[in-house]
Parts: sequence; structure tokens; C-alpha cells
Amino acid sequence: MAQKQIEAVFVTYKDRLTRFGFRYLEAFFSSYSCRIETVDAEELKEPQQELVEDLIAIVTSFAGKIYGARSHKERKVVEAVENAVRER
Repeated sequence: MAQKQIEAVFVTYKDRLTRFGFRYLEAFFSSYSCRIETVDAEELKEPQQELVEDLIAIVTSFAGKIYGARSHKERKVVEAVENAVRER
């Protein structure tokens, strides 16, 4: 059973806690009466922009795992996704 001992979690940026899905974690923490505080506030973004950034973060993460962090192939995959999203 959760004892609700932590009142707040402080992070410098949202992406330091999670690459994507921050709102899910925020809801989970909230269900245990714990809040997430970001030290460096970010500007508000349109939902579509957040979705695009989340998609790029996912592709970058998986490409890094597949091709290695220093691989030029990773950059090509990320650029292709970014270009495809921009063309929409």
C-alpha cells in the first residue's frame, strides 16, 4: 500500500523525467497526492506541436537503440520523420 510520503518531485525540464507521456506520469503522481514541479518553465505549445515533438522523441529513442548513439543512420531516420511531419 502506498504511504504517500513524497509531496513533490522537482525536475529541471519535463523531458528529464520522461521523453514522452509526461501527462500520464503527472496524472499517476497526482493520484498519490504528489505533484511534479518543473524548475525551468516552458512556453505553452499547441497540442499538435506537442504530439510532433513526442513522435520525434520516440523515433530518436528507438533509432538510437537500433543504430547506436553515434550512428549517422539515426540522424537520417530522425530527419526523415521531421521532414514528413513538416510536409503535412
